[in-house]
Amino acid sequence: MTVPIGERGLGPLPGHLTVGEESIELPSVPATAGSDGLAISSLLAKTGKVTVDPGFMNTAACTSDITFIDGAQGVLRYRGYPIEQLAASSSFLEVAYLLIHGDLPTHHQLDEFVERIDRHMYLPEDFREILSIQPRASHPMAMLGVAIHTMACFYPESMDPLNPAAVDLATVLLLAKMPTMISYIHRRAAGYALLYPRRGEGYVHNFARMTFARPGEAADLPDALAEALDTLLILHADHEQNCSTSTVRLVGSAQANLYASIAAGVAALSGPLHGGANEAVLEMLARIRDSGRDVPSFMTKVKDKQDGAKLMGFGHRVYKNYDPRAAIVKRSADKVLAALGVRDELLDIAREVETIALADDYFIERKLYPNVDFYTGIIYRAMGFPSSMFTPLFAFGRLPGWIAQWREMMTDPTTRIGRPRQVYVGHAKRDFIPWEDR
Repeated sequence: MTVPIGERGLGPLPGHLTVGEESIELPSVPATAGSDGLAISSLLAKTGKVTVDPGFMNTAACTSDITFIDGAQGVLRYRGYPIEQLAASSSFLEVAYLLIHGDLPTHHQLDEFVERIDRHMYLPEDFREILSIQPRASHPMAMLGVAIHTMACFYPESMDPLNPAAVDLATVLLLAKMPTMISYIHRRAAGYALLYPRRGEGYVHNFARMTFARPGEAADLPDALAEALDTLLILHADHEQNCSTSTVRLVGSAQANLYASIAAGVAALSGPLHGGANEAVLEMLARIRDSGRDVPSFMTKVKDKQDGAKLMGFGHRVYKNYDPRAAIVKRSADKVLAALGVRDELLDIAREVETIALADDYFIERKLYPNVDFYTGIIYRAMGFPSSMFTPLFAFGRLPGWIAQWREMMTDPTTRIGRPRQVYVGHAKRDFIPWEDR
């Protein structure tokens, strides 16, 4: 089997695939950045064969103009804008608008977008009652999935995936009610009553007050903490075709409504291999602390694979260089702890782990650089979030990307209902054996 591919730089030349005596042309799908694609949709019809690609490591399920990642160079861009510029100069809702609508908003567009979201942050009383009947020990991600599914019951006028006005309403409702839902999930687990949002208070500040305020006490985050939270939400806003985003697209390809599709993304994110990495980092750092803070010894155990020692928060499925988000998060961690006037022992251990890893050939050769999860948990913990809330916060940040990807898919004329193929390796035909003969 041979696959001669046209050279880069000569335009979208097709490739050719030879299978036995059959040679077929694979049309090129050119990229504006990154790898071009080869369309293989005719492979089965012409050769009777399918491709096998576990984990879809080499399969592009769609074309997209939302997010670009260059893992080798450590590049992340939303709609062409570098993540470093957006994190330094933008706000989460401005980035949400950019991802969903394709361009940075004008002042008027952003004011209108923010005002509309601000107006819809309130949760109906019946909605709160539905959440309140869930067991208090429920996992926050299970609660969040229930809450998002429940929105379809309360807002049926926003469910039609082919009606632009309905989709716009669902988009605003999800962005508006997500912080209120997450604050309630957090407060219910802590034994506090739900607080109502306040108009004009600001998106992140509103969320912080609803989450942390106690009776008779102020609960405004210091500006440095609010800015750090806003930045973390921006850094998580989209990340191309990851597991949860692919799930949102796959469910949406059946023309499922936006709420059902986003709830499916929440379910995918709840898996520890996807959304639980920052919690695993804190657990690792705590183990190092509790075993005497001997970081060099721990790193040696990691290299020698002793005692099940694993280096959490390093390496990435896509990035083979320093995760561009990690450097931003590291600076945010410093600002947050300085604003609180505290010193976090786990942050000191994290810095030592990073220093050793970046200077050791073992980790360098394996391209094990810090990823965005390495410092994220430390910031969330400093803000007062328990580790069980880390993944809901991840979902909070990723919401605009999920919405943008779903909307792009729904308006793409090439979209087909997702239906992966398989290579069957089970029994060939077998005759049924009657009960008395078994």
